[in-house]
Amino acid sequence: MRILSPVAAMSRFGKALADPTRAAVLLQLQQGPAVPSELAARIGVSRRIVSNHLACLRDCGLVVGVPVGRNVRYELSDPKLAHALEDLLGTILTVEPVCRCGTPECAAEALADDATTQEIPV
Repeated sequence: MRILSPVAAMSRFGKALADPTRAAVLLQLQQGPAVPSELAARIGVSRRIVSNHLACLRDCGLVVGVPVGRNVRYELSDPKLAHALEDLLGTILTVEPVCRCGTPECAAEALADDATTQEIPV
């Protein structure tokens, strides 16, 4: 086992959370262990997609697979991750209404996020 530097650990978190499906998988596993078919049904994607994202999360060190008969049950690699995710969800982000980074994908995501974002007067 290798202990990562704080910067390397943050980079892995960033990679994991950068994809909405991986973020959804982490949030589901925050509630407790699950097999890929359960995760796929809950998130609304195919089992193959979930399996690919679980492999990425496993490589990042955020989830572990536990063999259970012919299945593999996934869970967060450390119970402290559930608390960290809860803290992240409790954070209120203040963002500009229009993304200025110049990336077309980011601008499209900003428009999609606007549909589900609740604005709080400051």
